[in-house]
Amino acid sequence: MAYSTINKSTAHFNTKLYAGNGGTNNITGVGFQPDWVWIKKRNDTANHKLFDAVRGVTKVIGSNESEAETTVATSLTAFDSDGFTVGSDTSVNGNLLVSWNWKANGAGSANTDGTINSTATSANTTSGFSIVKYTGTGSAGTVGHGLGAVPEVVFVKQLNSTQHWMTYHQPLGNDARLVLSTNNSAATSSSYWNNTTPTSSTFSIGTNGDVNGNGNTYIAYCFAPKIGYSKFGNYVGTGDADGPFIYTGFAPSFVLWKKADSSGSDNSWVIMDNKRSGDNQYANALHPDLNNAESNYQNWFDIYSNGFKLLNGHNELNRSGSSYIYMAFGQTLVGSNNIPNNAR
Repeated sequence: MAYSTINKSTAHFNTKLYAGNGGTNNITGVGFQPDWVWIKKRNDTANHKLFDAVRGVTKVIGSNESEAETTVATSLTAFDSDGFTVGSDTSVNGNLLVSWNWKANGAGSANTDGTINSTATSANTTSGFSIVKYTGTGSAGTVGHGLGAVPEVVFVKQLNSTQHWMTYHQPLGNDARLVLSTNNSAATSSSYWNNTTPTSSTFSIGTNGDVNGNGNTYIAYCFAPKIGYSKFGNYVGTGDADGPFIYTGFAPSFVLWKKADSSGSDNSWVIMDNKRSGDNQYANALHPDLNNAESNYQNWFDIYSNGFKLLNGHNELNRSGSSYIYMAFGQTLVGSNNIPNNAR
């Protein structure tokens, strides 16, 4: 794998905290014009709200919901040069909120690399992130992602009717899928990814209606790893306070993980980030599959300059013998041209 050319990770991903004002709210300080904005109210029950430049402003889907895309005129109303603007909708402009922001490449353009053409693909080849919109055919095929590198994580959501989010995560294999909108364990079936690993130009989809119903529209978020900036992997829990160290090659500013081999209330997806926790020990958690307010998970893990270490045997993090998957994005430059060092 070639070293990343990313010299400033916050030019491609950044977490932004803000307070609601009940009216038009211009959120600045993201550091770039975001193309995927994921917003969650921190101190109250509210659904996660996801917006992207391919689907357009006011078009809402929720990571914890299976519902079809809706249009909310008072939600996110603009992608701005240093952030975004939201209207009066309380789920994006009430009390305390967090937004996670990724840079792609604007509204995108058609991509014909696969057997199923995408109506729009917005790709940031530098950071390994793309947004892809396509229409299903009902027959197994491939869809172009525009990254020029092999994606290891793909999230897919049907837009025009009720369907759960399907997740491809490379360590689980090309016959497995997780559901972002539930706490279910990984399941296997060729009908999701057609038992085919993504390539540097396309990802594969089977015949399942969650990813490829005939005439249905879908949005996909694709991630290829970049050394010193992003890492997508797995680990096995030990069940004790001196848990495993997970090497990423950078200081993570955002970590999402899920126990892959179990379902139930202690097996939700979890997100922690460096903005809601101001020191090396991240504590404040949100759950992509739940509408819950922020939880305090003190002493769960420590952040290092080249990874994170587990400090708790909780089921959601480090149950003995359980399998976990994660995705992490980098906080700081950790060596020349983002080539990782090995120091704390």
